[in-house]
Amino acid sequence: MSFDVLSFSDKIGGFPDKLSVCNNVSESFNGAAIDGFYRDDSLQQQLQYPLGLLNDYGGGFKRLHTEKRVEEADDSGVDERLSTEDVMRVAGELFIQSSYQGVDGLSVLDCDFNLSFSGLSDEERRDVELALLLLAAAEKVGYREYERASRLLKQCELMSSKTGNQVQRVVYYFSEALREKIERETGRVSSKPVLNFDESMMRPNPTMLACHGELPFPQIIQFAGIQAIVENVAKAKRIHIIDLSIKSGVQWTVLMQALVSRHECPIELLKVTAVATDGKWLIESTGKRLLSFARSLGLPFAFKIVMVSDMLDLKEDLFELDAKETVAVYAVMIFRSMLVMPNRLENIMRVIRHINPCLMVVSEVEANHNSPIFVNRFIETLFFCSAYFDCLATCMKWNHENRDIIESMYFGEGIRNTVATEGEERKSRNVKFDVWRAFFVRYGMEEAELSMSSLYQAYLVLKSFACGSFCTLDMNGKCLLVGWKGTPMHSISSRSHLYVISCLPMSGKQSRELSIISAKLFKPKSMPKTSKPSHPDETMVNLSPALVTCSLKLPFIHVTRFAGLRAIFENVASSKRVHFIDMAIRSGAYCIGMSSESSFSK
Repeated sequence: MSFDVLSFSDKIGGFPDKLSVCNNVSESFNGAAIDGFYRDDSLQQQLQYPLGLLNDYGGGFKRLHTEKRVEEADDSGVDERLSTEDVMRVAGELFIQSSYQGVDGLSVLDCDFNLSFSGLSDEERRDVELALLLLAAAEKVGYREYERASRLLKQCELMSSKTGNQVQRVVYYFSEALREKIERETGRVSSKPVLNFDESMMRPNPTMLACHGELPFPQIIQFAGIQAIVENVAKAKRIHIIDLSIKSGVQWTVLMQALVSRHECPIELLKVTAVATDGKWLIESTGKRLLSFARSLGLPFAFKIVMVSDMLDLKEDLFELDAKETVAVYAVMIFRSMLVMPNRLENIMRVIRHINPCLMVVSEVEANHNSPIFVNRFIETLFFCSAYFDCLATCMKWNHENRDIIESMYFGEGIRNTVATEGEERKSRNVKFDVWRAFFVRYGMEEAELSMSSLYQAYLVLKSFACGSFCTLDMNGKCLLVGWKGTPMHSISSRSHLYVISCLPMSGKQSRELSIISAKLFKPKSMPKTSKPSHPDETMVNLSPALVTCSLKLPFIHVTRFAGLRAIFENVASSKRVHFIDMAIRSGAYCIGMSSESSFSK
């Protein structure tokens, strides 16, 4: 569902917006496809599919020669031409054409593409040719034809530059990554150190401040997420925020200002607990800054740190929880780092489930960079980074120094790790929100609606940026997708209270037994014609033999009842007076279970 009110850019230059690519690819966290496609290790089959993937990206460019692509400057004075991602799309379509024609290697540039280059400027034509060479090199690496790939990469390296235009920069970093992959595969190099992104982002350095101030995405995520928290703690006097990736902590200064301006329900205490496995002194510095800011506002504030050597060691009793406080969890760009360690991720979710927060705000990169097939992963990463480099060029065009650092240190390192490494060494992984949605359901996390206020906060942030007209806001169910020229870049969603769900399969015999019992319950044979039929709930209020049989003989009824009772009991364990509201009491037999459970605990 598209959130049309918040859509800032129409189809630029006639190019179709892309919400998602290759919808039939649905991967689990370890990279294995649900539909079984990736389970066949045949190299030929693995490399046939990327042609279809490229076709999804390249589609819509067959009419390039008939459309005007150079738009007039917009309000921000940005001259809109063929974007970096669009160049890659054109190159993808031409690569498919060359594959069908049997063209190979450097000769791909000599292929007759008819009108495909028509209407392109000389610079754009050179950019498309460069991208075409990169795709050809990636294909050869996928086939393990390393000598031929090296020749293509040598040409890419001559034509690209980390200080050139956007296309040249993208090709430069991807060429470096492909070169390293070849060296790894041929045994020339074993491994290289990986940059600790989380630690570097915790330092309030000029580059990160520039990134936060000049790129719209960080502030959209921040303000929409904080707005969701503010609304869910509106009546709470004691608020406890658990931040799973606090970084610089600037987001909590926004929350502090919102709470200070709240007069109808004065705040008694705001507590922020940071969870981490390393960088304790950096987190302590963040806490001191937040404490100083809170004092300047006159806001009661406490900062806590839960430091564990391994996320497997994270437990509920490590948190200083108070029954009087309202708890919310903030998880921004943290879960993706644990895709390579699913047991750690599952442990975190179990702890959160036990804490039972009123809300969990989740934001992740909206991309699929977790395919076990190298070429698929390369293509997905290439198009995503192309859109992001285009964003950096537009939003940070006057800040060359910080732009270069962001591209080399953060994106360059991420590209290298995604493309060149495999297995547990590949730390840089992303999956799309649909995968996260399925994952959270396993832990009873219900997707909550982002309010109009949260969406409006995102809208206001975009309006404040000169490049905001190129950003798009769309909805995937209840999740907000933040994009650049139609390409989703980040997702943000909220998760509400936990719920208990029973969904156990029945055998054929159990199903038949249930049908017989249902017939006895809902279709009494001796009912007089003139009498009013009994309602099913009225029938179930009476302890009839059929109902007792149903309750005693069918195991899933026991599981549903006792799982629900256990969840209730755990949440009222410290209460002396319990008020239980039943929306469909029927026989009330489960109350006996609650009474016996309480007596046993005493």
